[in-house]
Amino acid sequence: MRALLPYIKRFRSQWFMMFIGLFLSVTTLMAGIGLLSLSGWFLSAAAVAGLTVATAQMFNYFTPAGGVRFLSIVRTASRYGERLATHEATFSLLTDLRCWVWNKLMPLSAKNLQGIRRGDLLNRLVADIDTLDHLYLRLLTPLLASLLMLIGLYFFVSWFDAELAVILCSMLLAVWLLLPTVFYFLGRKPGVAQLETKRQLRVQLLEYLQGQAELTLFGAQGVYRQRLNAAESLMIASQSRMNLVTSLSQACLIFCHGFAVFVMLYMAAAGVGESIPPGPKLAMIVFMTMATIEMMMPLAGAFQHLSACSSAAARLNQVVEQTPDVTYAAESQLKISKGHIELSNIDFGYDVAHPVLHKLSLTILPGAKVALLGQTGCGKSSLLSLITREWLPQNGLVKLDGRDASAYSEQALRDSMSVVSQRVYLFSGTLRENLAIALEDFSRKDDDKLIAVLQEVGLSALLQGDKPLDNWIGEGGRQLSGGELRRIGVARVLLRDAPLLLLDEPTEGLDKKTEREILDLLFDFAAEKTVLMISHRLTAMTRMDTIHLMEQGSIRCSGDHQQLLQADPYYASLHQKLA
Repeated sequence: MRALLPYIKRFRSQWFMMFIGLFLSVTTLMAGIGLLSLSGWFLSAAAVAGLTVATAQMFNYFTPAGGVRFLSIVRTASRYGERLATHEATFSLLTDLRCWVWNKLMPLSAKNLQGIRRGDLLNRLVADIDTLDHLYLRLLTPLLASLLMLIGLYFFVSWFDAELAVILCSMLLAVWLLLPTVFYFLGRKPGVAQLETKRQLRVQLLEYLQGQAELTLFGAQGVYRQRLNAAESLMIASQSRMNLVTSLSQACLIFCHGFAVFVMLYMAAAGVGESIPPGPKLAMIVFMTMATIEMMMPLAGAFQHLSACSSAAARLNQVVEQTPDVTYAAESQLKISKGHIELSNIDFGYDVAHPVLHKLSLTILPGAKVALLGQTGCGKSSLLSLITREWLPQNGLVKLDGRDASAYSEQALRDSMSVVSQRVYLFSGTLRENLAIALEDFSRKDDDKLIAVLQEVGLSALLQGDKPLDNWIGEGGRQLSGGELRRIGVARVLLRDAPLLLLDEPTEGLDKKTEREILDLLFDFAAEKTVLMISHRLTAMTRMDTIHLMEQGSIRCSGDHQQLLQADPYYASLHQKLA
């Protein structure tokens, strides 16, 4: 239950619309119960009045009939208004909740999210937040409305007979308290199992769809489909168990309500207040008790919504309650302009048991061109992630322009770096939209600049039609080749004027001719900038001021191209082999 407190506090932003929804819900219940009660009294009183001609002529048919019509109109209008108000409050709360969760999620680093699968994270952002809409719409509002109606019902029935009011409201209050509590404990495990099996099915389905190419190529579709079918069977089984508990709760509610009607019929038959025999008031009390089923119906499903909301809130809290591992200076005015990088005694590992970097120190002067070479797993990309503050070292300092990297705001840090990573992501949109993200203030006046850059990186073939920048490139750039994806990544860098240029295998997958063209283009662009390049290949090593050879998380040796050819046999053999 405590897991729900942060989300209940978010309700304050929509308190007015929530109050309107609650007021209209109570009004609807009052009109519904009043309509059936008045109808029962009216029919009985009319029947009694019709026993003699004198009473039939004296009976006022018009006022009760007008009351019935009035309550019918009020019930219809208030029900419509209640649907509008509660759903408006719910959708506004969901919007506020999604923004709040997203703002909590965005500062989290890769370390914070290290143990969460992407499909699981997507499930929390979508399904778990959707589950929380039950908290107001199907849990709090119906329960509060029925409780308020119960209080009003006591005072109304007490006007006629205080004893009957105590009996009726005591039975209804017992049902209101006991039924959700008992079935909450009975349905808690099936409810959690239902959410968990749905989550597992969504995660496996997402992985199955995303991995279709690999599964087809390796003939592994059958195995993964069996896992998907097993997850679906578990979900159906959990739903069956939950449906059984739900059906039992509804049966108990109907039984308790029928018992209440029987008790009130028996008690009211002896007289209602001073009316002995009770006459039409008996019908009014019995019909009123029958009408209370509308206010008690939400109790049957309250336990299910409560367990689902609690489980969803607990899963979301695992994300939103985390303290960001990487923090930035909030209002720092510092800027990175020189591109000076200094790493001192860096120890780093993705977990403590498996260190990646050991006491590594590295200094890159402003405007220097530096390469990191080494076998896969030696820590090159990890070093780059420390400079970009995607991860933090366990020990040591990362300094930029002579200051600790934590002294800069996130905006200042991002403005200072241009990165070409191994994986270039393209959004489902046009060429213009995918290039404009590299420009701080983009306008249509920059179209000529975008076209010039595309031509410069050898993508003139994409500039087809009257409006070439409006060409759709598909989700993830599926319509483009791997080389074209790389070139667009390079084009983004050329559009961004940052003092630091970080290259992580920028020409991986390209032929040697294209590789030389791209690297020449990058180095000409970064003539006055600091360049740090990670590579397995030795192309453009002659243009490097310093080359560092890494081995098992440390720098084994350093020097320029000629020095390493003479001093390091491994580098010389590698150069001879690749050349």
